[in-house]
Amino acid sequence: MAFLSKTASANVNGGSSGGGYLSLSKLPDGGSVRFALLTDEPLEFYEAWGAANGVNKPFRFDFEPTYEDVVAEMGEFEPREGRGGPGTADVKFAIACPVYNYESGKVQVLQITQKSILKEIDQISQMEDYSNLLEWDFTISKKGSGLLTEYTVRPVPRKKGSQEHIDAAWIEAKSEGFDISRLLTGGNPFKAA
Repeated sequence: MAFLSKTASANVNGGSSGGGYLSLSKLPDGGSVRFALLTDEPLEFYEAWGAANGVNKPFRFDFEPTYEDVVAEMGEFEPREGRGGPGTADVKFAIACPVYNYESGKVQVLQITQKSILKEIDQISQMEDYSNLLEWDFTISKKGSGLLTEYTVRPVPRKKGSQEHIDAAWIEAKSEGFDISRLLTGGNPFKAA
């Protein structure tokens, strides 16, 4: 029997359960996470990061912003430079959706900017056997680090006896005011400001 709970172990070992967000980039090399999607309609947006006074902050747009749009939205923040060099901003397409993270036993927000993960989930969603993604669990595994990072997405059968826990966690999050669209205004999706 392990001394630490799974949640405590994940926090101590830099696992993926950072508060209300499931961060795939924080998975260790060789690590994986199992989750259940709670909606099949993710929030789609574009994201750019800005820095000011040592603070990094994401800025999200419901349209593909120009450099001028990014600068206007960021105010005192300096946009992260894009591949086009000075005068460009690093803007990425992203999705975010609520998930039930088995490791934390909670509803979390999974944001994905990695094209390889987005492509795999989209391919899975188009297979007849997986027509209802909400009936399946998913595991995402990470191998490597930095520019050599590879992610693998696998659908797996729903864990036996877990549906009640998933439903209860989702009902609780929604009753406490969960609204993922608050991400677009820099708000907390788990509670109104």
